Amino acid sequence: MRGVVAAGHPLTAEAGADVLRAGGNAVDAAVAAVLMSFVAESPLTGPGAGGFMLVHTGGESHLLDFFVAAPGRGVEGREPTALVPIDVRFAEDAIQRFNVGPASNGAYGTTLGLAQTLERFGSAQLSDLTADPAREAREGVEVVPMQAFLFTVLEPILNSTPECAAIYAPGGRLLREGDTIRLPELGDLLERLGAEGPGFLYLGDVAHAVSDWVLERGGMLSRDDLASYEVIEREPARVSYRGREVLTNPPPSSGGILIADALGILERLDQPHDPFLIAEVMESTNRARDEAFLEGLRTEGFLERFLAKQALDSVATEVRSRLGNTTHISVMDAEGACASVTCSNGSGSGVVVPGTGVHLNNMLGEQDLNPLGFHRHTPGVRVPSMMAPTVVLRDGRPEIAIGSAGSNRIRSAILQTILGIEDHGLPAQEAVSAPRIHVEEGQVDAEPGVDGAALDLLEQAGWTVRRWSELNLFFGGVQAVARNPDTGRLTGGGDPRRGGVATVVG
Repeated sequence: MRGVVAAGHPLTAEAGADVLRAGGNAVDAAVAAVLMSFVAESPLTGPGAGGFMLVHTGGESHLLDFFVAAPGRGVEGREPTALVPIDVRFAEDAIQRFNVGPASNGAYGTTLGLAQTLERFGSAQLSDLTADPAREAREGVEVVPMQAFLFTVLEPILNSTPECAAIYAPGGRLLREGDTIRLPELGDLLERLGAEGPGFLYLGDVAHAVSDWVLERGGMLSRDDLASYEVIEREPARVSYRGREVLTNPPPSSGGILIADALGILERLDQPHDPFLIAEVMESTNRARDEAFLEGLRTEGFLERFLAKQALDSVATEVRSRLGNTTHISVMDAEGACASVTCSNGSGSGVVVPGTGVHLNNMLGEQDLNPLGFHRHTPGVRVPSMMAPTVVLRDGRPEIAIGSAGSNRIRSAILQTILGIEDHGLPAQEAVSAPRIHVEEGQVDAEPGVDGAALDLLEQAGWTVRRWSELNLFFGGVQAVARNPDTGRLTGGGDPRRGGVATVVG
């Protein structure tokens, strides 16, 4: 068995699997899959996005941060144009507001992050991995059911500018299931990326074209922002759970530390981890995400203080007394290495720069990432993120590599999937497909199949419970791979809520 890949689209998963079949390692496969996701899973990711990759290889773990940075270097004093608010409807009574337009664009990092991660930990050349996605972008890929649904959900954004509408609604009609989406300018970008590396996106003609386009339309993304962008390596956040070591995304991002917090609390509660208890623990992590928490994310030593034994003991005692648009790829290879990579364009900003193949992110307009208000970040700093690529180690070997899409639902989706594998012994696919809950602002959202008696208890305890009639991408898009520690068998789980696929390579 050469390895396993879980991703959000069949073409994405197959791109990674092909690399494993050819003898590549987990990082090679992850990079290949991300590059294909630019084509197969637009507009959720692409060269205008940002992300994180958690790599475990040779007994060492590395967290590479190539997420979006706040813009504004060299244009201090300039006021951005207004954000464009657009409501996205996941279901009739589940609406989330996204803010788009040029004022929502931050400095992207995906191509630089992929290139540097491949150079450090891969065995393939970047040019080896760009040819297939470049060809698919030019020839076009069929719109599968989940992508068609996503286009429908995001239609107000995709039609918000002529440049974006020309891709997703050519001739004035939104692309539907069975149609072909073609991205020829992205194909050119990918071919050039393989030949030259990512420099032209940060220092060259494309960087200049992107910045000029955004600044002319009232945004803040300057040439200096792109020229000064750097990939940052960080020490992963760590917490113990059931004899395992869980590694996840550290500050200044918030999603990983809140997942670690929840697992640390659950580790201390010697009672069944049913939906009632999970809801209580999730709510405790929601309360922790106050203004002091958000400011602390940029403070030296905050991670250690937040996850200190005394702090977790205190919150567990409190709980005991009471009784989201992103892509993710997970890969494990036969040598015991793994890569967990999450990339996001947010919901897409609608800002497509002609002639470049770049659709820019809207991270400065994501309410989940800017809870204290918009345009408060210092130019050059990373925008906080809920994205949380995560690896679970048992005796130093990867047992799970996991991550999720889903905005604010990322942490609840990852938490419950880890519990499914570790607490209930489920294979990865069963754990990913299992019904979920999400807790936010005093309300519990529950998919069908969640224990009805536990939901009744939550209502009796004063919670508002919204029962969904079917699985929905509102609850995230988990992609997970797992290794059975006793047999060594690899399994993968692709989230049906996102059209996910897992491919085991024999």
